[in-house]
Order: sequence, then C-alpha cells, then structure tokens
Amino acid sequence: MSPDRCHFHLGTCRDEDFAAQFCMQPHRVYLANSTALKVGITRAENLPTRWLDQGATQGMVIMTASTRRQSGLIEAALKAHVSDRTQWQRMLKGPGETIDLKAERDRLLGLAADAIDAIAAAAGPGEIAVANSAEPLAFDYPVLQYPEKVKSHNLEKLPVLEGTLVGIKGQYLILDHTVINVRKYTGYQVKLTA
Repeated sequence: MSPDRCHFHLGTCRDEDFAAQFCMQPHRVYLANSTALKVGITRAENLPTRWLDQGATQGMVIMTASTRRQSGLIEAALKAHVSDRTQWQRMLKGPGETIDLKAERDRLLGLAADAIDAIAAAAGPGEIAVANSAEPLAFDYPVLQYPEKVKSHNLEKLPVLEGTLVGIKGQYLILDHTVINVRKYTGYQVKLTA
C-alpha cells in the first residue's frame, strides 16, 4: 500500500495491530544516491540498512515524521521533483558521481515548501520536522569489477549458477558474467560449492 493512502486516521484500517507496529511509528524521509538521486521513506530503525540494501553510495535523512502516512505524504510531494525509484541496472554499472545531498535537500524542500507546510499544518505541532542537522553518510561496496552490460540471472529458468564472484552491491551478487538479486530468492534452499 502506498503510505500516503493510509486510512488509519479515518478509522477504516483492517489490521490495527499491524498499523500500530509498523505504520504508527516514527519514520524518516531521506535522499539517497544509487547513481541517481532518489527520495524514500523508512522506519527510523531501518537506517542505514535501507540504504545499503538499495546499493546507495550516499544517504541522508532530510525530514522526520511521526507516522508512515505523514512521511508518505511528504515523499509524494517530493516525487513531483525527484524519483522514488532505484535504477538497479545503472546502480550495478558503477559507483556513480557524488551528489551534494545537503544542497539537494534545500532545493527540493524549497520546491515542495507549500505542500510540506500544508502536510505539517494538518499533522499538528511537533509531528513533522526538517532534519537540518543531519549529515550525509557515504558507503563503499566490495566490487572488484562492475559489469559493462547488466544481465540478471533467473534461478527458476536456469537453476544452476556458476561463475566468479567479483562484487556485492546492495542486494545483488555480481559475478564475472551475470548478476543475481539475492533478495528475490528469500526462502529458497540453495547448495553452494566452491
């Protein structure tokens, strides 16, 4: 479900226990650089793991919100100016250029100021705040060689995967001839031999 479409506040939530555990918790709105600038949200305790999982080389919290819905509304306002998607194929071709995340934060918050002010006013005092003191974090990944052409391996079509591991970035293993999204195969049983 899109966080900005949450209807808990309307009293129509189908699973209030789930909402209390996951939605009615502090969230962070962030900018990340996964070879391109993106905006995202996550629960406070998921950082920096969320950025590492996305293969981000940089990440910075730009706002805090008391609920998932509030952070989702802010993300929706910012998505008018920046993507909320990771371009995974581009991310696997190299580390990308460094981005000035503080300057991007200021630019984007300026562009979305009216929408964010309305969201904050509706939420009430102290529910939403700009993370002015947040510092960007930088991440390096153990990659010996990036692929020139990104070709993803599908274990359901080809159950045997052979090759030399040349890197790990985000949720991907980079082999000498292909990449594989390890998260896609959560719950699968595999046999490894070296």
